[in-house]
Amino acid sequence: MSTVTNEPTEVQTETRPGQTATQADERQALLDALAAVMQPLAQLAVARGLPFHALEEALKQALVQEAAAAHVNVASHRKVSRVSTVTGINRREVTRLMKPADSNRAPPRWSLSSEVFALWHADPASLDGDGLPRTLPRMGPAPSFEALVGSVTRDVHPRSLMEELLRLKLAVYDEAADTVSLVREGFVPSGDHTRMLGLLADNVGDHLRAAVDNVLGNGQQHFEQAVFADGLSDRSLTAVRSLIRSEWATLLARLVPRLKKLVESDADLPADLQRRLRIGLYGYDDGPSKMSASQAVAPQRRRLAHKPPRSGLPSKS
Repeated sequence: MSTVTNEPTEVQTETRPGQTATQADERQALLDALAAVMQPLAQLAVARGLPFHALEEALKQALVQEAAAAHVNVASHRKVSRVSTVTGINRREVTRLMKPADSNRAPPRWSLSSEVFALWHADPASLDGDGLPRTLPRMGPAPSFEALVGSVTRDVHPRSLMEELLRLKLAVYDEAADTVSLVREGFVPSGDHTRMLGLLADNVGDHLRAAVDNVLGNGQQHFEQAVFADGLSDRSLTAVRSLIRSEWATLLARLVPRLKKLVESDADLPADLQRRLRIGLYGYDDGPSKMSASQAVAPQRRRLAHKPPRSGLPSKS
């Protein structure tokens, strides 16, 4: 039997001029929700060496695109001002970001670690007789890691950039010889990593779109619900993971043939009447290594809760 838990949370909000307390609470709730969504994105960006300016550019582009789409009936000569007002991005940036993709694309800016990595593959002084990146002494005149970093930037200490390459598992440091060596051919993950990132964009992107549609009440309500529990042992987690995989296999066996028949029956529809559908199932457990200090000290309250579906369907217990 499942029970729904509602835990009161103290929210510190600041009421802005012309804003009611309820609106301030809703705004704070929105900021809290966005912070929760951005945390794993920040984790991915840090793990893959993606710098802030790249994320900032992507966010600005997304904001401008959404604001422009939300004001399609605004006259073209007023569109920039309207988008600037809605997003808080200055008019010059909005103008740049609203240009067609082919004329709007600026040369990509990379992190310093990726610049060092790329130069290591291109600088003749840093290559061996076979044209491969050579092992470099950490300090000293060229060819050395210190000199390589110095040709890229004078603002960051070579030791800091070396530690970043080590953290990204792109280089190794031989303490005895005091040398640094590259261990990968390409800075950007390829193969399975690329496919995994594509799956992340597709699966998480559609899940988030469904949740946002449900929150905004954009007409169509998507099925979205979850069951959660805490106070589980590692042994219990292993059993649940096995159950999740088994249930997904069962669901897949029922869905795929049905979807295949539906696709075939709708094949003659005009393209503008054909829709796409994504159905997913996910499981997540934090494990002891990701437990916060407060969680570790506080007594664990064991609970099983069921998040009601946002489709408006009744929740069964």
